[in-house]
Amino acid sequence: MPELGASLLQMSFGLAVVVGLLFACLWLLRRLSAPRGGGAAVKVLGAAAVGPRERVVLVEIGEDVLVLGVAPGSVTRLHEMKRAELALPADVPGQPPPAGKSFAAWLHQAAERRERRDEA
Repeated sequence: MPELGASLLQMSFGLAVVVGLLFACLWLLRRLSAPRGGGAAVKVLGAAAVGPRERVVLVEIGEDVLVLGVAPGSVTRLHEMKRAELALPADVPGQPPPAGKSFAAWLHQAAERRERRDEA
């Protein structure tokens, strides 16, 4: 009977070592695959779907803003402008975005109209 307890202890210890090595490898893999701050120069400002798998994306790179068409297997530059030419709502602190320009504002207006219509 003492051999059974010793073998169970040895098997449990071996299992703990294997599981510990697995977690260490996963942690190391995640640590090595994480971006190192090089992506900070590229910032996605927004995106809109124009098809089931196609998008138009605004990307800021330094002082330039690129309008890109993104589809499976290809990225095409559609337009390029300077950051100063693009008036973003975030550029004006303390001021809400124009009502016609913000999807969130439009959605809020549509929900209010629907509530009023349902009450009547």
